[in-house]
Order: sequence, then C-alpha cells, then structure tokens
Amino acid sequence: MSIYDYTFERLTGNKSESLIDYKGKVLLIANTASKCGFTPQYEGLESLYEKYKDQGFCVLGFPSDSFLKQEFSESEKTAEFCKINYGVTFPLFKKSKMKGKEMNPLFKELLEMSGAKKITWNFNKFLVNRQGDAISYYGSRVEPKDLEKEISVLIKTD
Repeated sequence: MSIYDYTFERLTGNKSESLIDYKGKVLLIANTASKCGFTPQYEGLESLYEKYKDQGFCVLGFPSDSFLKQEFSESEKTAEFCKINYGVTFPLFKKSKMKGKEMNPLFKELLEMSGAKKITWNFNKFLVNRQGDAISYYGSRVEPKDLEKEISVLIKTD
C-alpha cells in the first residue's frame, strides 16, 4: 500500500480526508498528545509548517492517548488546546492508537518504510518525501527545529 491510500477523519468537523490530497508534498507526520512533556513541540511543528507550507510542505498531526492517556477524550478539547496554546493551524486528525492491534495503519506503514521498530512515545515523527516514502524516523526527543535542514533539502531537491 501507499500512504496515499489512507483516509482519516479530521479532528473537528466530521470531515474525512484522503492523504492523496497531500501527494507531491514533503510531509512531517507526527503522533501527538496534549498532556505530555513533549507537548511544547507543537510550537516547533507549527513553526515549520508556517515557514514551508507555501513550498510544498505540510505537517500532519495524529493525536493519541496510547501512552499514559495523555490526550483529551473529546476532539473539541484537543483542537481548542492546540489552537489556544500553540496556534496550531496544520491538519490534525481524530485520535488514534499507536500500538497494539488497533494501531493506526498509516503509522504501521510508516514504521515499515522507515525501518523503525515501533512508536516509542508521543511526538515520534516521520519525514516523507514527495513520492510518499518515509525516509526518516525521529523519536520524541528530536525537536522539530532539528529537522529544518533535512526538510529544506527535500523541498528543494524532491
């Protein structure tokens, strides 16, 4: 399968969106959580999105409560929290699982493509080239700003 074969419901608005809409873009796909020590990374993700969105780049966020239930149960609370505290404007999708049998199938695909073994915690990140290949995996401790050079190169060369 391709990452473009997946469709997910947006965090708010009950609108489903196919990832085919992002074909040809460089993507940074992250599992997120609102009540985690890494939650301030939303700011860095938004900063990258704002800086490069007009150059064919997009951040896609997938909230999850798979690690210590660090996400709100209501989508509206997650959306409000992200907007008010971090000014998030990049696409966020409905909460999904990041481990076990019900794991988000996109993340299974990204793990397989990147060679990573598992989603280790919130704010794991995958950098995807314009062809839809996950070329890099980053754990939670890697700050979004640390990916800027690689993103910049992909935007220019892909």
